[in-house]
Amino acid sequence: MINLFEVTETNKMIEQENLDVRTITIGISLLDCMDHDIDVLCQNIYKKITTVAKDLVKTGEEIERKYGIPIVNKRISVTPIGFVGANACKSPKDFVKIAKTLDQCAHELKVNFIGGYSAIVSKGMTNAEKMLIQSIPEAMKVTQNVCSSVNVGSTKTGINMDAVKMLGEIIKDTAEITKEDDSIGCAKLVVLCNAPDDNPFMAGAFHGVSEADCIINVGVSGPGVVKNAINNCDGKDFGELCETIKKTAFKITRVGQLVAQEASKMLNIPFGIIDLSLAPTPAVGDSIADCLEGMGLASVGAPGTTAALAILNDQVKKGGVMASSYVGGLSGAFIPVSEDQGMINAVERGALTLEKLEAMTCVCSVGLDMIAIPGKTSATTISGIIADEMAIGMINQKTTAVRIIPVAGKDVGDTVEFGGLLGYAPIMPVNNFDCSKFINRGGRIPAPIHSFKN
Repeated sequence: MINLFEVTETNKMIEQENLDVRTITIGISLLDCMDHDIDVLCQNIYKKITTVAKDLVKTGEEIERKYGIPIVNKRISVTPIGFVGANACKSPKDFVKIAKTLDQCAHELKVNFIGGYSAIVSKGMTNAEKMLIQSIPEAMKVTQNVCSSVNVGSTKTGINMDAVKMLGEIIKDTAEITKEDDSIGCAKLVVLCNAPDDNPFMAGAFHGVSEADCIINVGVSGPGVVKNAINNCDGKDFGELCETIKKTAFKITRVGQLVAQEASKMLNIPFGIIDLSLAPTPAVGDSIADCLEGMGLASVGAPGTTAALAILNDQVKKGGVMASSYVGGLSGAFIPVSEDQGMINAVERGALTLEKLEAMTCVCSVGLDMIAIPGKTSATTISGIIADEMAIGMINQKTTAVRIIPVAGKDVGDTVEFGGLLGYAPIMPVNNFDCSKFINRGGRIPAPIHSFKN
């Protein structure tokens, strides 16, 4: 039973502390769209998506009006196109045709993003999946709202280093082909290890093959609310600090649960999961960095940063699972650089480096996210960065990701403006000692010993 105090408290979180529902995402299976003819496949995809998701935006807006809860994005995720296009696609150009179809659906339905231009290649690549990966630069150039992801590793399978090497080159090609827009194509491409099937957050969202025909997933975000709670714990010990964060995460998750249940009922689509991820925005007061600095750090990047992030991530998860029986996705703290004003400030003052960010990814919910690096960075160096991050995910049995942007024509000291939720970023220096001999070995890094649990 919701009482008047809880209503007032939630209103305060929305009006003063930037609480929002970051996304309502409909996951749609395209397995029944498969065909040997590329034109028929695209027609089937268009019909399925525009039928299932036709009321998504309208429903989100109705819920916003009814409850006064901001819903920032309405999104769609689909079955990985590497599976869906396997029979019909004979070349990378065929996959680009599917990407254009997805983009057409996004525009007509007025959704913010559509994810699932994806391949799951953690143990090996089919010919179709290889062609999809080869098509990514062109697909990101000719579409606006399509997001791409490639899962190259998992704790159970190890890391596909052939795919890691290939993606270093693909990221470079994507940066170059979209250089007129500050290489923004790379902002829509993420490389993953242990990718979850039910993630509503872009760019890594796709609809897992184990999911129902369609599903509603909701992602909630409230760094500003958590920051305010942390500030009220000034001088308290770690036990009280953790308890406060946990209780705050509980309240945030309950808001998401309400929205998810309402959207499920109105759209007549089953409710999947709540993803309680503290995803920041460029807005002042909506920052993960501010949360960490509120614990007592002079700046993110200072000694103690990784411990502070571990506290935040763990307590968010503990509060979330108490508030909903269906917490999933990533559910924790995101540390994207360009989307978090506090992170940007830390980079600009020299407190936060790429190496420190990598250490922080051991305890956060994603990885190296929205990081701009010099355009001259080599493909093998990018592959090395990806390999390091995938190893963290594989060994620690967690999701890790790399969304890195080698901005063509820019170097350390420059900044790049992406706009909207993507924000802006200073170009960060990269360790350029050569790793090409390591990357060029190829093959697969075997799964760790603790993967054997049968």
